[in-house]
Amino acid sequence: MFKRVLIANRGEIAVRIIRGCREMDIETVAVYSTADESALHTQLATSSVCIGPAKASDSYLNMQNILSAALNTGCDAIHPGFGFLSENSDFARLCKACGLVFIGPDYQVIDSMGNKSAARELMKKNGVPVVPGSDGSVLNLDDAKRIAEEIGYPVLVKASAGGGGRGIRQAWSAEELDEAFSTARAEARACFGDDDVYIEKFIVNPSHIEFQILADNFGNVVHLGERDCSIQRRSQKMMEEAPARLLTPQLREKMGAAAVCAAKSAGYTNAGTVEFVVDGEGNFYFIEMNTRIQVEHPVTEMLTGIDLVKEQLRISAGLPLSFRQEDVCLQGHAIECRINAEDPSNQFRPCAGELRFLHFPGGNGTRVDSAAYSGCEVSPFYDSMIAKIIVCAPTRLEAIRKMRRALEETTIEGICTNLELCHLILFDKDYVKGNFDTGYLDRKMPEMLELYEKSSGECERDAPDVSD
Repeated sequence: MFKRVLIANRGEIAVRIIRGCREMDIETVAVYSTADESALHTQLATSSVCIGPAKASDSYLNMQNILSAALNTGCDAIHPGFGFLSENSDFARLCKACGLVFIGPDYQVIDSMGNKSAARELMKKNGVPVVPGSDGSVLNLDDAKRIAEEIGYPVLVKASAGGGGRGIRQAWSAEELDEAFSTARAEARACFGDDDVYIEKFIVNPSHIEFQILADNFGNVVHLGERDCSIQRRSQKMMEEAPARLLTPQLREKMGAAAVCAAKSAGYTNAGTVEFVVDGEGNFYFIEMNTRIQVEHPVTEMLTGIDLVKEQLRISAGLPLSFRQEDVCLQGHAIECRINAEDPSNQFRPCAGELRFLHFPGGNGTRVDSAAYSGCEVSPFYDSMIAKIIVCAPTRLEAIRKMRRALEETTIEGICTNLELCHLILFDKDYVKGNFDTGYLDRKMPEMLELYEKSSGECERDAPDVSD
């Protein structure tokens, strides 16, 4: 096992990794920017190293400084967390070249899964369902129009490289495709240095379902069930839950087998996530594989009792999985709310500033992952998420009630957050009944904002339950 691990990240995921390492008697080295000098992860780690100014490109994305910090402090391995360099194949390759273990998949696998067009073709070859679309990259507008006519509008023009919703444009007609094709390529070139794009059928308002994967270096691949990530704002996840209400046992089995097949096809090792969309007829399609641990991994941990960070460390240290697929047992229902420093009434504009007072919930079946504390600064330089609140209960309705209670116990003063919006969603009849998809929040926001304004930001505490 490793003696010392550097965490190439910040915020709650850095704290989460430090806790896992500490429980395995592994020393930790935290890196931080000048904006994070007093951040919680720097206080909890065995030691910490400043790697640059506040701007992410000068610190948390500075490969040279991070690698130097790891080597100078005698680290065996680097855990990238999520975001920043977690899916950067060059960084994973450099770690290997420096004699450091990258806690994640091999850089070649990151490369192959990072090119969405290539990943799509690999999945098709191995029998994993993909959204109808082009065979590989589309080089010109004429070919794009021909393919769009074959599969039918609406379509998506998607960058082969990168992620984060960049380089993606919708087209509902041939006329719209002209601009969509050129702007998607231009954005892809600007963001990723690669203007390769492909065409894909646009499935309107599907459900977003992902399967958690663990794979070791001995050919063992298991899935730990699914997460429903359909509650999104601006195509970014806001609430997640498991198990997914819309999946029948048969569909769950098929999707789990497809996720394992996807991981095996890619030669995948470590923790990863296979993401699918599910249409209104119950058809599912592969969209991408995230080659890292996910923000929402606590949902799976709450249901399975398996510590994903510890499993990552075990796998990277060359140990086999300690369990088989038949050993995985999911119990109860879990829900996660991402609490973001943002203003829902102002198009979710990020909010920075001092957290004057902070109180998180507790109680049985309640977990909080956060690096925030009273008096800390929420920086404008990084992601707006300040906490994840996760609950688990025997049934979905009990989990909803527990999450309502947990959010009502939460106090955040000093900045605007989406806390009350999450609370409102938990009382919405469609959500409680499980009637939601990726278009849910777009449809509901006018109603939610009206309720929010009527109550002056205070959610209704006496709203009735809606049973199944």
